[in-house]
Amino acid sequence: MKYKFKMKPFRHQLDILSHSWNKENYAIFADMGTGKSKIIIDNIALLYDRGKINAALIIAPKSITGNWEKGEIPIHMPAHVEYHTILWSSNTTQKQQKLLEPLFKPLDKLIIFIINVEALSTSRGVDITYKFLLSHSTFMAIDESTTIKNPKAIRTKNIIKMKDLAKYRRILTGMPVTKTPLDLYSQCYFLDPYLLDFSSYYAFKARYTITRKVHLPGRHSFDQVLKYIRLDELNATLAKFSTRVLKSDCLDLPEKIYLKRHVQLTPEQQKAYVEMKKYGVSLLDKGQTMSAVNALAQLVRLHQITCGHVKTDDHQTRSIKNNRIEELLSLLEETNDKKIIIWAVYRYDIQEIEKQLQKKYGVKSVATFYGDTKAENRQEIVNEFQDISSPLRFFVANPQTGGYGLTLTASHTVIYYSNSYDLEIRMQSEDRAHRISQTEKVTYIDLIAQKTVDEKIVKSLRNKINLATQVLGEGMKTWLI
Repeated sequence: MKYKFKMKPFRHQLDILSHSWNKENYAIFADMGTGKSKIIIDNIALLYDRGKINAALIIAPKSITGNWEKGEIPIHMPAHVEYHTILWSSNTTQKQQKLLEPLFKPLDKLIIFIINVEALSTSRGVDITYKFLLSHSTFMAIDESTTIKNPKAIRTKNIIKMKDLAKYRRILTGMPVTKTPLDLYSQCYFLDPYLLDFSSYYAFKARYTITRKVHLPGRHSFDQVLKYIRLDELNATLAKFSTRVLKSDCLDLPEKIYLKRHVQLTPEQQKAYVEMKKYGVSLLDKGQTMSAVNALAQLVRLHQITCGHVKTDDHQTRSIKNNRIEELLSLLEETNDKKIIIWAVYRYDIQEIEKQLQKKYGVKSVATFYGDTKAENRQEIVNEFQDISSPLRFFVANPQTGGYGLTLTASHTVIYYSNSYDLEIRMQSEDRAHRISQTEKVTYIDLIAQKTVDEKIVKSLRNKINLATQVLGEGMKTWLI
């Protein structure tokens, strides 16, 4: 393919473009770090140059929309393509309204509208997106398309309703199946309702599952999935309109190294853990109690105890004596790495880690990236972390907020202060460091309290990986690339 790319594509990127650039619908199921964003940007440029489109709509999780605007598009959009980028904001000020005005006008340049997928659960977000699509010949791409895997979600329904207004549609994700094969239906339906040969989710489910009806006393009955079937057939069907890219097949990236660091529970933690596990309630000092109203809440409480804090019934979050922070600090002393990523699930832990690291290494040594981090500061934090000469050494973040779309290859040591059950979040967060431009082996260290829910979470993640591998066909070597 002879084209004036701004950055020369890798072989696998060029292969995908050559095969799919002019197709109306296509899925890119590529491992994190293999350059999916560049493929999409080059695809947009190719179609724009040939007069096929005059606009692009990028839908992505809120945490990475800024990366598209200030990172991916400026880096990869070919120099000869004039473009204007508009990032969605939920603000309704006059200034913001004026910034959105070019969305609905024909311009003498490519117009790119970037909106977070969460906004498409709101009437304002939907209305503006509809109006944009009606105003242009548009290329529409959903980054991290598993965000629309739930067919009952409002945002999924809204996005599917407007899909036919786009001339070209793409989905891209590294892990299209995070829990079950049924995750695929809505993602593929967005591309075209007939790609999977099923006009309804229930017909799709009936084809690829064996279920039984379960009746609960006083509740509605539901279909329990006993087994997934015909996965070879599903795999072959997907291959007709998608490309699966594995890092091991296309990039000479260094290997990942996984380590565990065991943390001993304190007597206070042990007492609270046993009580919560046995009775669903724990009596704390100062007359406070912590209880769980159901099994899920009980699991969360157990996890919080292992992390070193508890949420009491009077809605207070307080520390419980633990060894986790000390173990983290000890671990940091053992590495000479200039840049280290630390993932933590809970806001309380992120704030506590920040406080301890500032105390030991200085205020400028650490930055946090989670829900409370202002949107306008996020890209600046990433840029500073990526700068080897910067004093910012520790990137402490919630993986659900910072685990998507960011490039953090300045680090080759990643510490999981805590984990969640979500396989997609884990895989995404791992690959913030393990991406194109990484030149070192990346070491991942999990802090785990033995014989606790920490170990059960890791086991759960492993079970999901096995299922996803079976569905995607990587274990059977039947995926058609």
